[in-house]
Amino acid sequence: MDMCSGPLFGKLVRFLVPLILSGVLQLAFNAADMIVVGRFTGSEALAAVGATTFLINLQVNLFIGISVGANVIAARYFGAKSDKDIFETVHTAVLMAVIGGILMILVGNLVAKPVLGWMGTPDDVIEGAVLYIRIYFCGMPALMLYNFGAALLRAVGDTKRPLYFLTFAGVVNVCFNLFFVVILHMGVAGVALATVISQVISAALVLYCLCRSEGVYRLYFQKLHIYTDKLWAILKVGLSAGFQSVLFNVANIMVQSSVNTFGSLVMAGNTAANNIEGFVYVTISSTSQASISFISQNMGAKQYKRVKTVFKECILITAVVAGGLGTAAYVFSPWLLRLYTSDPRVIAYGITRLGVVALSYGLNGVQDVMASSFRGMGSPVMPMIVSLTGICFTRIFWVLVVFPIWHTRSVLYMAYPVSWGVTIMMNLVCYFVIKKKWLDPYIVKA
Repeated sequence: MDMCSGPLFGKLVRFLVPLILSGVLQLAFNAADMIVVGRFTGSEALAAVGATTFLINLQVNLFIGISVGANVIAARYFGAKSDKDIFETVHTAVLMAVIGGILMILVGNLVAKPVLGWMGTPDDVIEGAVLYIRIYFCGMPALMLYNFGAALLRAVGDTKRPLYFLTFAGVVNVCFNLFFVVILHMGVAGVALATVISQVISAALVLYCLCRSEGVYRLYFQKLHIYTDKLWAILKVGLSAGFQSVLFNVANIMVQSSVNTFGSLVMAGNTAANNIEGFVYVTISSTSQASISFISQNMGAKQYKRVKTVFKECILITAVVAGGLGTAAYVFSPWLLRLYTSDPRVIAYGITRLGVVALSYGLNGVQDVMASSFRGMGSPVMPMIVSLTGICFTRIFWVLVVFPIWHTRSVLYMAYPVSWGVTIMMNLVCYFVIKKKWLDPYIVKA
């Protein structure tokens, strides 16, 4: 896709639709994990899978953030039509994914039980949660390869083929879920194993796509190499995005620890509601990825006026879509939650969360897209600092100070919308600070 000329809104929509569908499919297949284990194994198993969410995200999102750096750098070189730099970026990124995936196998297995214990995971949940994590992390190299490969494809405007790959891998995931859990009665181990198999399939497909490409981003395994200048360029952008995600999840782990104090039924309701919210968040993350790709390509092509237009249109899209879908998630929450469990208490606990968090998802969209846009413009550190203060400090303060005074689930969940609102105000200040550094009215100094 040529992101550097012609009308922007139509191209943004064409870029976004496959990206959103990819995310929705991925979440649908993840939801299938929850539904299968909740329906056929029980609330404790559902809580066990849910208890691992933030711990997995804490580690996975660091490297997914680094893949954002690969997206930005590849898109910038693609916009500048620098074939040699694109080649070196692709081969550096893929090798980084392999190394990162292997490291995560080791770290994930070492920290699983101690961290879950520190989070106050109940005794009837922790063993299943540890088992799930240890199997899940065996698929980390495949997960990293898919995410880095898909980021490279997005950088050149291709969001359709990752959609096809996820569709196929997801169908396989659901089939193995049913086989391992319903027929073989493997419980959480079966769900984790099915996920690993699907990750291997999606990684193989995206690598095949890169290897068969006729474009400048074609992958040659024999030429995998860490090009130092590309490594540092990717890390300069990616580490800030990765650390931002890590910081988010450190704060979220504290919230999850507080949820755990209410018992396994509340944990199960929280897990189901959080999974539903994921379908709303996928529109936010997709719009953020679109803003990164479009802004980075236009920065590389020196189309600075289009950068400002992309920024405004992406914020408008995410505010309208995320806000609308979040409201719909709450309105239809009784029926949506019944997909995960038939326990009326678990459903009621899930509705409480959705009534606070899902209804405010428009705020989440605005702050997320603003941070991503700043990275594409060449200012990766400022969004990380804003996240540290606006998201993390606010949530930690809320959990340690506000929640103990008003010890209710609704007050605990207010940590999310309050932190999003604070971060938006800080990002608005950052926007005007960054604007003053532009070389002309539309460009940020790198």
